[in-house]
Amino acid sequence: MEWKAEKVLVIGAGISGIAAAKMARNFGAEVVLSDAKAEGEIPQDLSELRSLGVRLALGPQDEKQLDGVTRVILSPAVPVKIPLVQAARQRQITVESEVEFAWQLAKAPIYAVTGTNGKTTTTTLLGQLMETVYPVVGVGGNIGVPLCEEAVRVGSEGCIVAEISSYQMEATQHFRPRAAAILNVTPDHVVRHGSLEVYQQMKEKIFAEQTAEDFLILNYDDPKTRGMAERAKAKVCFFSRREALEEGAFLEDDQLVMRWQGKTHTILPARQLRIKGGHNIENALAASAVAFLAGAQPEKIAKVLHDFPGVEHRIEPVRMVDGVMYYNDSKATNTDSAIKALDSFPEEPVVLIAGGDDKMTDLTEFMQLVKQRCTKLILVGNAAARFKEAAIRNGFPTTDIREAGYSMEKAVEIAHALAKPSQIVLLSPACASFDMFSGFEERGRVFKNLVKALKDTMA
Repeated sequence: MEWKAEKVLVIGAGISGIAAAKMARNFGAEVVLSDAKAEGEIPQDLSELRSLGVRLALGPQDEKQLDGVTRVILSPAVPVKIPLVQAARQRQITVESEVEFAWQLAKAPIYAVTGTNGKTTTTTLLGQLMETVYPVVGVGGNIGVPLCEEAVRVGSEGCIVAEISSYQMEATQHFRPRAAAILNVTPDHVVRHGSLEVYQQMKEKIFAEQTAEDFLILNYDDPKTRGMAERAKAKVCFFSRREALEEGAFLEDDQLVMRWQGKTHTILPARQLRIKGGHNIENALAASAVAFLAGAQPEKIAKVLHDFPGVEHRIEPVRMVDGVMYYNDSKATNTDSAIKALDSFPEEPVVLIAGGDDKMTDLTEFMQLVKQRCTKLILVGNAAARFKEAAIRNGFPTTDIREAGYSMEKAVEIAHALAKPSQIVLLSPACASFDMFSGFEERGRVFKNLVKALKDTMA
């Protein structure tokens, strides 16, 4: 592409949008960065963009911003339904996501991971597995590193491992990964997409452009993902925690197994995984399948799986205080993820801290498990009232519910006072974090700092 002939409008001054604006400008394009927020409301530093000659159009967005524009690149947080994007499409201007922009730049194969839950753990693990196959590995996308930066950094010698969200797939048309793994599909982001059906359609776009030369790795245990095989052109490889498959990655007699093209490879016992919970066995199977299909040797897969400690904010051990272990699961931003966290502690009584920015999903299954597993429920944020009502409706005792308002400090203080030795305190909010924090990362780090500041009388 002759970038010097392009006038690019990047919409959204998030991490990915800023990276795309820098990249396009460095390639020689004329670049404008537009965001509906005023500059004072944007946390990112925009000084480098100015020094590069990127023009900033901040505040109210006007269709005149499209005059002369040849290409629009969207940051993931920007929905395609906003008027400026719709106007661009009416003018037949190319509209693409930062992920598609990255795919166009990439000279190395992309191995993509999506799903409602488990993306970050699986992507991080897959990145380490791919280091046994490729000399250079980039890891980016929804994991916090712009994919376009990794695509350029890796060049042609390595590979790129990408965590992909439904938001990032909205504005893609040609994105084609060498292999794509879809971990699961459960209700999430319905406010953005309008329905679970549309949300699933966004997930399925990840394999829409694949061919018979590519691979699609699907969760056999999830009916929604299993059914995607019927619409795939790529070679399908299933993974399953519940059934021994004729072909694919699966769990059998506590062993992680890969069976492909008539050969069976036993990788390692599930009990040797450091990451907790049945959902993490699924994540390990998915990552192992992708890596095996990319050329990783089973014995090298086993070593990486054995050593992998997990990721920050996902059932992350923080500290033992007065005989009580504290876990940070701030990345549980929906009920399905919080359910998986509770399922990881089948024997330990749980003091649960939940709530935050409410996604308005059904709470029945979550609260039924809370009743079974939790001794106390501490609620925070704007979801507290709805969560409390749902907990009581599903039989959780009113006397065992505490409310901490919009204070994580108060929530930790209450948990410390209530939890008894051999119990655990688990932050697993089942909510987004934006009513109190900039993101789940800040929420988790605040929680960890508060826990580390507690006085241990048994020490």
